[in-house]
Amino acid sequence: MITLFQSPVHSDPEVMGGTLVFRNTRVPAQSLLEYLDDGFSLEDFLDNFPSVTRVDAVNFLKLAREHNS
Repeated sequence: MITLFQSPVHSDPEVMGGTLVFRNTRVPAQSLLEYLDDGFSLEDFLDNFPSVTRVDAVNFLKLAREHNS
């Protein structure tokens, strides 16, 4: 289980107006979901957003999957 302390994403009103972003980046978490919906792979996303770690991207997808279950 991923705890809030370990969360791969966060929201801060001072960063991107409070948009949910990957930690230590300004990359919106929604961008990953949109990439995948558009038929791109996780690799494509990571190549285009090198500031996002693979671990954070995978953990975010796990959280999103759990939330939709």
